[in-house]
Amino acid sequence: MQKLFSYGTLQQPEVQLALFGRLLAGNQDSLPGYVLGSVTIRDQEVIRQSGTAVHPILQFTGNAADKVPGMVFLISDAELAQSDAYEVEEYQRVEAVMASGNNVWIYRDANDKAPYSD
Repeated sequence: MQKLFSYGTLQQPEVQLALFGRLLAGNQDSLPGYVLGSVTIRDQEVIRQSGTAVHPILQFTGNAADKVPGMVFLISDAELAQSDAYEVEEYQRVEAVMASGNNVWIYRDANDKAPYSD
């Protein structure tokens, strides 16, 4: 199983049902060293599933006082691939360490020049 941090539309029940065919169970956690920005999505299918063209996006600051709250979900390898297909080119998936100490996958700004493992 894979651990995936969600801070945005992947927390929405309708998105989970459309992508995975099920509702995900998870635990609250926060990601230090990041803040939320926003990105305008152009992919019409993603807009249809999420209900909005403006999505949050993680931006690295490196400041431990900056934290983004969200949920950590346990998903299968196949579901991680489905999640990758849902996230548009403005996002990149990298590993990060949560406030809890858990290593997880995150989707952050693809233009971010921060280290790949935070």
